[in-house]
Amino acid sequence: MTIPAQFDAKAVEQKWYDYWMKNNYFHSEPDHRTPYTIVIPPPNVTGVLHMGHMLNNTIQDVLIRRARLKGFNACWVPGTDHASIATEAKVVAKLKAEGINKNDLSREEFLKHAWEWTDKYGGVILDQLKKLGASCDWERTKFTMDPDMSASVIRSFVDLYNKGLIYRGYRMVNWDPEAKTTLSDEEVIYEERQGKLYHLRYQIEDSEEYVTIATTRPETILGDTAICIHPEDERYFHLKGKRVIVPICNRVIPIIFDEYVDMEFGTGCLKVTPAHDVNDKELGEKHNLEIIDIFNDDATLNAFGLHYQGKDRFVVREEIAQELETLGALVKVETHINKVGTSERTKAVIEPRLSDQWFLKMEDLVKPAIKAVLETEDVKLYPSRFNNTYRHWMENIRDWNISRQLWWGQQIPAYYYGDGKEDFVVAETREEALALAIQKTGNQILTADDLRQDVDALDTWFSSWLWPISVFGGIMDPENPEYKYYYPTNDLVTGPDILFFWVARMIIAGYEYAGEKPFTNVYLTGLVRDNQRRKMSKSLGNSPDPLDLIEKFGADGVRAGLLLSAAAGNDILFDEELCNQGKAFSNKIWNAFRLIKGWEVSESIAQPEYAKVAVEWYEAKLQKTLAEIEDHFEKYRISDALMATYKLVWDDFCSWFLEMIKPGYQQPIDSVTFNSAIEMLEANLKLLHPFMPFLTEEIWQHIAERSEKEALIIAEWPKAQTVNETLIAEFDFATEVISGIRTIRKDKNIPFKDTIELKVVNNENATTFFDVIITKLGNISALEYVTDKVDGALSYRVKSNEYFIPITGNINVEEEITKLTEELNYNKGFLKSVQAKLANEKFVNSAPEKVVAIERQKEADALAKIATIEQSLAGLQ
Repeated sequence: MTIPAQFDAKAVEQKWYDYWMKNNYFHSEPDHRTPYTIVIPPPNVTGVLHMGHMLNNTIQDVLIRRARLKGFNACWVPGTDHASIATEAKVVAKLKAEGINKNDLSREEFLKHAWEWTDKYGGVILDQLKKLGASCDWERTKFTMDPDMSASVIRSFVDLYNKGLIYRGYRMVNWDPEAKTTLSDEEVIYEERQGKLYHLRYQIEDSEEYVTIATTRPETILGDTAICIHPEDERYFHLKGKRVIVPICNRVIPIIFDEYVDMEFGTGCLKVTPAHDVNDKELGEKHNLEIIDIFNDDATLNAFGLHYQGKDRFVVREEIAQELETLGALVKVETHINKVGTSERTKAVIEPRLSDQWFLKMEDLVKPAIKAVLETEDVKLYPSRFNNTYRHWMENIRDWNISRQLWWGQQIPAYYYGDGKEDFVVAETREEALALAIQKTGNQILTADDLRQDVDALDTWFSSWLWPISVFGGIMDPENPEYKYYYPTNDLVTGPDILFFWVARMIIAGYEYAGEKPFTNVYLTGLVRDNQRRKMSKSLGNSPDPLDLIEKFGADGVRAGLLLSAAAGNDILFDEELCNQGKAFSNKIWNAFRLIKGWEVSESIAQPEYAKVAVEWYEAKLQKTLAEIEDHFEKYRISDALMATYKLVWDDFCSWFLEMIKPGYQQPIDSVTFNSAIEMLEANLKLLHPFMPFLTEEIWQHIAERSEKEALIIAEWPKAQTVNETLIAEFDFATEVISGIRTIRKDKNIPFKDTIELKVVNNENATTFFDVIITKLGNISALEYVTDKVDGALSYRVKSNEYFIPITGNINVEEEITKLTEELNYNKGFLKSVQAKLANEKFVNSAPEKVVAIERQKEADALAKIATIEQSLAGLQ
């Protein structure tokens, strides 16, 4: 095959992806091999690929491809999440643009539109992942609303309800007025915002006296049902049994006394609005207060809002403050910083709201999951610092509000047969519900038509917390062979932002339903930020389109660029230059391959000694790097694993090994060395393949004609052998010798084609094993070991060894002495200034330790430089 001059990513990516798909390399079936399983964190069905997905899925693909090469039965299950809130919002917006109001549709009509939307956009992100090279088992693709997945969710709800863990309760919940649904505590993001603190006065009934309260939300006074004061607050003893008049609505409410109030804070008087604050609700229950909800579900005011009815809460806030000022009830307004809860999905400000909702008791469910991560370490988080975050959340967990006022999602399997709140049964099907309702009521004439199913849907996370179990059918059929083979899975790669939403809940579900962990290791990636440390987002316009990057730099270039700076749990400061670096690496590997394949090979010439030495060294270096790579993978340092591979290929293979074995100009290479070079290249390709699959498969297939069973994707990972550490250390010493020769050639303008002599005083008793390499790479005509310094020679040191290059006619001795003398004087002056600084006790004692250490290093470097120059001068004089 003709080898193109340049690596053309566009030309090869689709070719090899189609080849891998055609030969079914990604698909897994249970067999005799050990399984290695990853389930994809299912992206939103409405989503498109962004930089976070790129990083996350590249890491997963690296792990899967490496497992495949290591002989595991690798199974990577892809899929998407129905994302109730996000998808329903998009469908509602689409309908609105078409002049259709969701409220005018039946549930069935709305769901038809939702499924049309899903069918149209649902596969976009998965198709985009293929461009990245993701080797998912596409035959196993799952969607959280697939019939079998939904059946699993419904069965788990019924099971937990029958265990007494799910209950219906009238509770204060987080209400998202934009999505018009409740949210769990974990879906509320608290942000510090600057607002206002309004000091308002309420007149005591039948009195000219007032009490003053402070609030950030003056609009809620229309829902006030009491003023609360601490029972030991002497300032207000005289108000016991009194009542106050709420401004504007002029409703008379009681003054109550409770130790909940902090006497030292503000005026010591607290307004109580049980419908709109969780603490006020508790006070209201304790003192049997009236509950007045002033908001509609979109956070506009209802009839209790009087003349503000129908207006948005924030509009009312400004207008009611003006009215209160007009009435003389507004004492003062101060600027105030407070934490405001916002919806994780819609960004709307959350309203606390009393509502009938379904809850899951968490107190006992979390115990095995706490133990698994924090005690037995059956599940390990990488990096481990997230253990503290996990502990804090799990040990302070509250009951999970699992119902959502949405239609898109699994409908809650509760069926009402009467008008009372408790007139319901829970069952997987309407038929089962009817049987239970008849049994519960004794009413034999009940029919399925008499049952009304709860209109709410379940929280999306209540579906995805079953993901590792349900994708293998483990809820519906726990004895099925696939579930028993693939579960528990091995690794989970995800972002720390869903450690609570998803990871912790999957661990909880794993122990509840499977009696064991859902995965062993959790690799938590960092966030991809721009080089100004801003989180990438569409609104900021700082997030490049991943497909554009792939078009520009190739999938391998983007993958390598992202991973080179993706230390576990640390945010990535993304710059396109990273992808350019990845592309440059691709070109380097391609050019190295072309160099090897461009050599003429001779079967008749013997292998030179330098080539034998080079091959022996590179085999040792490969094994040492392989051990490092394995260690990095074991500790989930994926970036470090790539960097070790990068250095092996770029520095050791391209810069040293190929230079060592390269035949002379227009001369052939012996077949033994050539075959070893190909063997070393193939080993490199195996190590690189998980990171750069397209490039490596292309080169692999160019090296030789391969059958489908010989493709790189299913080749065998290099086998670990004993590492010759001594050989590696000796070569490192030899490279310093070679670097010294190259420096002198460069500084003295001695062309490489001109041979030079090298004489060595071997004080180190260094090995002579690499002398053939030093001779070749330094173009040495004669290498001789001597006992004394050589006069009239340029010299340098490596450790205590001294190296001398006798001066040839190419060098003007007088000019060289002048140049070295100037350099010596400069370095002595520099040393003097550094030593003066270090002699200053004030500087040494007060400067940061790092700064002092830098100055000491400067001193050591200057001393070494001076010694080298003086030695060179001595040789010339």
